[in-house]
Amino acid sequence: MQGLVIKSTGSSYEVRLDDGTTLDCHIKGNFRIRGIRTTNPVAVGDVVEVTSLGDGTNWITNITPRRNYIIRRATNLSKQAHILAANLDQVLLLVTINHPATSLTFIDRFLATAEAYRVPVVLVINKADLLTPQEREQAQLWQQLYTSLGYTTLLISAQCPNDIAHIRQQLIGKVSLLSGNSGVGKSTLLNALFGEEKTRTGQISDSHDKGMHTTTFSQMYSLDTHTWLIDTPGVKGFGAVEMNQHEVSHYFREIFQIGQQCRYSDCLHMGEPGCAVVPAVETGQIALSRYESYVSLLGDDEENKYR
Repeated sequence: MQGLVIKSTGSSYEVRLDDGTTLDCHIKGNFRIRGIRTTNPVAVGDVVEVTSLGDGTNWITNITPRRNYIIRRATNLSKQAHILAANLDQVLLLVTINHPATSLTFIDRFLATAEAYRVPVVLVINKADLLTPQEREQAQLWQQLYTSLGYTTLLISAQCPNDIAHIRQQLIGKVSLLSGNSGVGKSTLLNALFGEEKTRTGQISDSHDKGMHTTTFSQMYSLDTHTWLIDTPGVKGFGAVEMNQHEVSHYFREIFQIGQQCRYSDCLHMGEPGCAVVPAVETGQIALSRYESYVSLLGDDEENKYR
């Protein structure tokens, strides 16, 4: 039998079969070591083969080839990777200017990874209703920066019906991943999109102004027959996976474009003779924040650099 993984708790999986029924499934221990170097060999969004045994247990026996996925470095000491979701049409990356503050480095690392795995990203700046005039100006600068790079960038409030209607239009007919730091309003947005409570919402920690996890597992929800939204636990940091130093610039659109003018094809844009990128940063043609994010990713081989 073939089905779609719509929920993963880490120890078990819910699989929706082609006829619409769902099965609770498991994987055998040796499935984890067959050349799969991730903490979760099966991810939400995977299309899998399932075998049911006479004792009532169901086993995932095979994963069909993925067309793409979003992956991050795991936060355990194994330095393995963790797949957030597979077979995506797009990601909605939810960020906030404040309460909690999303760093531009986190945004750029996420965008670079999405570029590497060919997943389009819609950048959604949430909590517009809470912005001070100064914070709203900052949000508009973010919009200008990422729109100029070709990313759809929206400024919304998950409390505003018109904004929710706009987001819903972005989702129709697609499999979308909803991601971002804890506390940026993913659960609130998800509940607003469905008009019912699909998942718990949480409070922001007063002492650290950071979000606290309310989603503890990954799950896929259906808005209609052809529209799916995947909710995942909040991501605290985002470490690059499977990128060597000479590939990193490929995933920063403007750095890659201007880097074609460098004297040497293997230029790392760190002040080498004939580098075209550093002068572009100095003149403002490339945003300093983007260049700093690029340099940060170059150093990801250093232990704990991604945290």
